[in-house]
Amino acid sequence: MSRSEDPLSPEPQTPQTPGTPQTPGTPQTPRPPEGSSSTRATGSSDPGRASSSSWRRLARMSAPRRTKAQVLGAVLALALGFAIATQVQQTGEGGLESLRQDDLVRVLDDVSQRSSRLDEQVRELESQRDQLASGAGSSQQALEQAQRRLDALRILAGTAPAQGQGIRITITDPGSKVTAPMLLDVLQELRDAGAEVVQYGQIRVVAGSYFTAAGSQVQVDGQPLQRPFVIQAIGDKATLASAMTIPGGIVETVRRQGATASIDQLDTLRVDALQTPRTPRYARPVPDATTPTK
Repeated sequence: MSRSEDPLSPEPQTPQTPGTPQTPGTPQTPRPPEGSSSTRATGSSDPGRASSSSWRRLARMSAPRRTKAQVLGAVLALALGFAIATQVQQTGEGGLESLRQDDLVRVLDDVSQRSSRLDEQVRELESQRDQLASGAGSSQQALEQAQRRLDALRILAGTAPAQGQGIRITITDPGSKVTAPMLLDVLQELRDAGAEVVQYGQIRVVAGSYFTAAGSQVQVDGQPLQRPFVIQAIGDKATLASAMTIPGGIVETVRRQGATASIDQLDTLRVDALQTPRTPRYARPVPDATTPTK
């Protein structure tokens, strides 16, 4: 039996175009629903619009989101900055105004003692000048005066031993935190307090001495200092000790670095370390008015 004569074969269906009336008995082809894959394919045929949509989606995903932790961190950072600024301002405004009454009394006594000592030196020098200018003294007195002056210059130059009352400072520095600038500050404070002779370890410190550092090791005039640092100074022992223990002094400074400083006041202190005289390379004495210049 041929296919055309098969009574069970379905009749071929003709697709219906839009606007064509449906013939009774003819099955209708279903339309794809809205938003189906075919519709999306048709709507996404514009590559520029699809790319723009993808970039917007990526921007939304990568945009930072504010969380409670971030807000709390920002508040803490602002509070910390304000606290640091306040502390710096208080430190800069500090000084004598922030000292206690006992500390102010010690500072005032220290300044008064320095002033009295300087006045005494001025009177002594004026008396010597008047004696030499008047010629009232004998030649022996002039020689004695010259010898005393020479001895004083030798002590100041570090070429002669010296003894007298003073203090001994011992700085224990287990963490090697005490630096050369700190030891230089000690020397400056001692000189301001009227120290006449200073010795660091076995090194005599004079006007031309200098401090350097090689790693954690401190050197004076190129010679290493051994820890603990021992500093001896001849001068008024009470004034020197007070200068070391005032607020902001060396005792407080080394304590902040984890080191300790002890001060002993001695009635008799001997300094034996000597300095070798150095010939100045550039400095020359100024000639007197009566000395002919070459």
